[in-house]
Amino acid sequence: MDLIKAIIIAIIEGLTEYLPISSTAHMGFTANLMGLPEDEFLKMFQVSIQFGAILSVVAAYWKKFFDLKNLQFYFKLGFAVIPALVLGYLLDDKIEAILGNQIAISLVLVIGGVVLLFADQWFKNPKIDDEKGITIKKAITIGFWQCLAMMPGTSRSAASIIGGMTQGLTRKAAAEFSFFLAVPTMLAVTVYSVFVKTWGKETPNPQKGYEMIMSSQDHITIFIVGNVVAFIVALIAIKAFIGVLNKYGFKPWGWYRIFVGLALLIYFYWFK
Repeated sequence: MDLIKAIIIAIIEGLTEYLPISSTAHMGFTANLMGLPEDEFLKMFQVSIQFGAILSVVAAYWKKFFDLKNLQFYFKLGFAVIPALVLGYLLDDKIEAILGNQIAISLVLVIGGVVLLFADQWFKNPKIDDEKGITIKKAITIGFWQCLAMMPGTSRSAASIIGGMTQGLTRKAAAEFSFFLAVPTMLAVTVYSVFVKTWGKETPNPQKGYEMIMSSQDHITIFIVGNVVAFIVALIAIKAFIGVLNKYGFKPWGWYRIFVGLALLIYFYWFK
């Protein structure tokens, strides 16, 4: 994978990580359309650039993350992330097996889009408009909802935002807590993928046959640039998403998912 293609994937990650449209699906489709081989480095890169997107949330809400007087905030995130850590570890092999099934992921995009079309009608009377109103119990419940995103194409953001709305949160409060919850969740996923699963493995190299992942200057450069690009783009996307969500609700994202999902189903079924 060259640097230009890596930057394209990083832009896709930054744009989609916090939107309810599945960053995993979009990165996978983009890599497929660019003809990139599904080697170990590509898999690691698609996970590791989420670190840049994670930092964008910390930067956007730095007062919240560094408010040491509000220990309840950290406890809520700590309890909320437990379901994803446990189930993610137990189901890791099954999740990875689905990642290569583009038709299945396209179907999930469509189904998720239909759900988003009706989400605003299902939760009409929210009562909690701030993170401080979220109890530990509600945080854990949202954490279990987030686990639905282990099915590629679902969207971690969509699952956790809808989970928050089931607990009486407004769209804005649910979206922001989804952003906050992404930090420990995706940090754990990144560390596990890069340092536990991938570090030290080999990936094909056209000139050398095989080389150790992250052993070459090219790999290190791609890793760093990808995270920087994902950080910048995600920082812009977060603010834009909150504005669109408050004004238009979930329907634009639902229609987008349905349109893209159907287009990709046609592409992968008939042309691949």
